[in-house]
Amino acid sequence: MFTLTISDKPVAITNANEEEARELLMSEEFKDDLKVLESEGAPLWDGFASLNVRPATEEEKAEFEGADFDEDEEDDDEEEGPYIMFLVDVTDPDEEDEG
Repeated sequence: MFTLTISDKPVAITNANEEEARELLMSEEFKDDLKVLESEGAPLWDGFASLNVRPATEEEKAEFEGADFDEDEEDDDEEEGPYIMFLVDVTDPDEEDEG
């Protein structure tokens, strides 16, 4: 498992292997999401702070393994890709505007 840090703060964890983790967490699409998603009223990433992917700590792994990913039992035949879980409380301001 690997963790994305923003300015050395752990923000997200994935169960992908290292190559997949770097591809997912450092993709332009994911970076765009980090600029939109908020934590404590501010964007997760300002577009300038340092991003780093590192091996997850035991504590981060335990938090990930305790998470409920709403697995749909009907999709057992489909191959599942890696999961990404945020380690901070995250809100999507776009979704709040819709409600």
